[in-house]
Amino acid sequence: MDGMCPTGIVILAAGESKRLGQPKQLLPYQGSSLIRRITLIAVQVVHEPVVVVLGAHASNIRRQIDDIPVHIRNNPDWANGIASSIREGLMSLVEISPATEAAIFCVCDQPHISRGLFSSMISVREKTHKSIVACAYNNALGTPVLFSQEHFSEILKLKNNEGARSIIQNHPRAVESVSFPLGSVDIDTLWDYATLPL
Repeated sequence: MDGMCPTGIVILAAGESKRLGQPKQLLPYQGSSLIRRITLIAVQVVHEPVVVVLGAHASNIRRQIDDIPVHIRNNPDWANGIASSIREGLMSLVEISPATEAAIFCVCDQPHISRGLFSSMISVREKTHKSIVACAYNNALGTPVLFSQEHFSEILKLKNNEGARSIIQNHPRAVESVSFPLGSVDIDTLWDYATLPL
């Protein structure tokens, strides 16, 4: 990634996994846990900085990634909705690396996220000069999503369960998409996990 503008990755992993009944972050997948898998992919792509936002089950999840060179941010307000985790992750990223020009936000329960996907998103931003690069699946745009610095102030104003999609919708002409059909696969219930090829 030499020569590219500094891009950080924020992994949102603070949720309680209430519908699943157990921390989805710790579910085994391909010889690892979901949180360890996505964290290792992230550091392979951008090296520094990578921020992991934790909340519910933080101590157990932290043990999965303690040996990986990432920055862990605890979100005491995780129960108030995903917006608080997005804000905490971005604030941490900017504190660690004030020169960060773009941030990718992702979750750990999309098991088909790959190193290639993150790299494609960064490359698309560089080629198109679009300030938002979102993944396209199910006839919609969603996570992972990259925002350039010009959107950081808007991200910090998100509240409750308001996620990144609202910002994407507010700036349609600033958006470029990356096809990610398997982005529709996420793990919210035991059925989702049971039907996932391991």
